[in-house]
Amino acid sequence: MILQNHMKKVIALASGTLAALALPLVSFAAINNLSDAGSFVINTINNVLVPVLFAIAFIVFLWGVFKTFIIGANSEEVKEEGKSLMLYGLIGFFVMVSIWGLVNILTGTVSFGNSAGPTSGTPKAGVQIGQ
Repeated sequence: MILQNHMKKVIALASGTLAALALPLVSFAAINNLSDAGSFVINTINNVLVPVLFAIAFIVFLWGVFKTFIIGANSEEVKEEGKSLMLYGLIGFFVMVSIWGLVNILTGTVSFGNSAGPTSGTPKAGVQIGQ
């Protein structure tokens, strides 16, 4: 119970810190149209949010390893808590990789920031070798 309250405080502090650090990004965004807004959101997720969440998941995993193998060497209850933290960290990694992949698929599909359109002109029928 104490660990859960402590984790809630840590997550709240990390969220507040992330919000405070990301706030200046909004003022420097220079958003002129919807494509710029989409690019800004995608870049903020990829460059700020994803690395922070990966770090949190990694820290939770390491804390679980520490609790399982070092603190819980003599206590089965502490070992189980450590194993569950390791599982939560791995689930966090899996979820973040999945979301990151979906965001990158969305970026490639919608092609935010590509205001010039297709770079190779109109598609042509047939095989084009050496052009």
